[in-house]
Amino acid sequence: MTYDVGIIGSGPAGLSAAIYAKRANLSAVVIEKEYEGTGQIAESGQVDNYLGLPGISGYDLGEQFREHAVKFGVSFLEQEVTEIKKEDSAVFTIIFEDGSSVETKTVIYAAGATPRRANIPGEQEYLGKGVSYCAICDGSFYRGKKVAVLGGGDTALDDAVYLADLAEQVYVIHRRKEFRGAATTVEKLRKKENVTFVLEHQVKEITGAEKVNGVVLENGTAIAVDGVFVAYGSVPQTNLVKELVILDAAGYVKAEETGETSLAGLYVAGDVRTKKLRQVVTAVSDGANAATAVVEYLK
Repeated sequence: MTYDVGIIGSGPAGLSAAIYAKRANLSAVVIEKEYEGTGQIAESGQVDNYLGLPGISGYDLGEQFREHAVKFGVSFLEQEVTEIKKEDSAVFTIIFEDGSSVETKTVIYAAGATPRRANIPGEQEYLGKGVSYCAICDGSFYRGKKVAVLGGGDTALDDAVYLADLAEQVYVIHRRKEFRGAATTVEKLRKKENVTFVLEHQVKEITGAEKVNGVVLENGTAIAVDGVFVAYGSVPQTNLVKELVILDAAGYVKAEETGETSLAGLYVAGDVRTKKLRQVVTAVSDGANAATAVVEYLK
């Protein structure tokens, strides 16, 4: 059969899109590369900013999203997509790693973005136990505590500004003397009494017991902190669509709230698209908007 819409990715954006598509009586299939996956949200120890569900674990929230989609009769395919083709016809061919394929009238691409890792000892061990990649998501847990922000770009500087209004002390640790981020943000941070710049240094290890208790620099200096925010930015998973649509300089797909891209019938939702805030709530919104746009397109 030819599906009305093929949704690539089973995180909050993809599952939200699937629910809206089913409510509109579209034949929809969610294609996921991991069995019963729910996206990066499953790695969050606690989500405290999703409306109506304070304190829920990321895993549990993702499971609730998936259960909702299953109850609506959403179809799932466990496959890894290797290519998306749209040639002369109006139909997309989504090709899988095993050589099989499906045809769809439209595609909602919701493959997400992955945070750049520091790749240092302790990072993976304390993920969700003091190590975070999202200050807006997890900053409130460190109110009145000490935190380190790793990085020197706009992501790190913006995270440090946000955290400085919550934490007792913020250490901004950057391997260079100069920052790559906006000079105006640097000046704003210099005026904050609870922000300390640790420049021309790198963290070689994140330490802890049950939770993070510090970082160790490459020169052996130890800094006691309760949390570490790795702020090296994200890598959008756009390799599959980079030849089909227009990307911005950072590799995100250029699309407004409807998710409409430069290729007719191809929509994006969630962290892969150009936007300011990348959160669960905006991913869910993106999925709803993209599915609604698909309904209009198919009409």
